[in-house]
Order: sequence, then C-alpha cells, then structure tokens
Amino acid sequence: MILFIASMLVAASVAGVFTDTVGQLSGAIDDQGLQVSQDVRTDIEIISDSGSTAVYNASGNDDLVLHVKNTGSQRLPADGESINVFVNGQFETDVNVTLIGDAPSWRPGEVVRLEISEALATNSDHRVKVIVNGDEEVFEFRT
Repeated sequence: MILFIASMLVAASVAGVFTDTVGQLSGAIDDQGLQVSQDVRTDIEIISDSGSTAVYNASGNDDLVLHVKNTGSQRLPADGESINVFVNGQFETDVNVTLIGDAPSWRPGEVVRLEISEALATNSDHRVKVIVNGDEEVFEFRT
C-alpha cells in the first residue's frame, strides 16, 4: 500500500512538471509563429535605377537617394528608426524617410524616399543594404 501511494505521488509530481513545461513550450511556439507571420508578410523592393545619375549627388550635397516600395501585404513603419540602412557595410544613423504621394502610412504598393547624407568615393562601386522587419534588399551602384 505504501509503494502504491508513493508511486501515485511521484506520478502526480511528474505530471505537474510536464503540464507546466508543455504550457511554456506552447506559449513560445505561439510567439515564434507571430514573428514568422510578420516576417512573411513583409517584403520591400528598391526600385531606384542603379545606372541613374539621380541616385547619388544629384543635388550636389553628397546625398544618396533611394526609392523603396512596400511589396508585402502589411503596413510598415515609415521612419528612420524602423528602417535600417547600411552603406558599404557601415550602419547609417542619419536617414531621412519621406512617403511619396499622399499616403498617411507606408501601405502595400506605396513608395518611400530614403535620403542618406554620405560622402562616397567617385569612380568606385558601392553597396547599400536596406532592412525592414527582417526583410533585406541590396542595391549596388557606381559613382
């Protein structure tokens, strides 16, 4: 009888631990699923022409201008804090983001204009990486 009671206590303890662990695992999977869903619905494309003279120094102020289109299925934040820009591997902190047109937010199909103040060497190749919600696009051009 004592062995039966002891085995029931051990079984109840193990069941309690397993129930708690399964609950935590389920919560983690739900959180991960939400993040993956946002990543899947986020897509951007850099639509600037790499051969155009309007990409770099068109105003004479050593500024880099890129047009980026939201080709995903969700609205994206259109601010310098939500859009990460790397120019030639260097993270840029001074990025001016402007919505093109009269859109109140960066909806699917809308375009933003990125202006980055960066002095670049002439007659050389350059690379810009734009990252939004984990989606990244690379733009290569020559000055």
